[in-house]
Amino acid sequence: MFRRIFFVLVIFSLFFGFRSLQAQSDGQEHNHNAAKQSTTKEAENVGNKICPVMGVEIDEETKATYEYEGKIYNFCCPACIDEFKKDPEKYIKKIEKEED
Repeated sequence: MFRRIFFVLVIFSLFFGFRSLQAQSDGQEHNHNAAKQSTTKEAENVGNKICPVMGVEIDEETKATYEYEGKIYNFCCPACIDEFKKDPEKYIKKIEKEED
């Protein structure tokens, strides 16, 4: 009886674990594709290397990008994009200070 319960729990854990990993990789592909689509529209990449929301260095392999008013901004993760959308000008000022 306990073996069956344990077996079912393991199967559910594996199933939901793989779905979670797949959802994360789909999200990363979407972010990279968004940047590629934006570049075809002649959007300018501001090239910030520090996430304006978290203040940490951006990892090029896992970065998230967002286009705002014809410019592409880089973030350390997709959650920072949501925060950026709440007050873009606040974070744009941080990026401009980084350039100085």
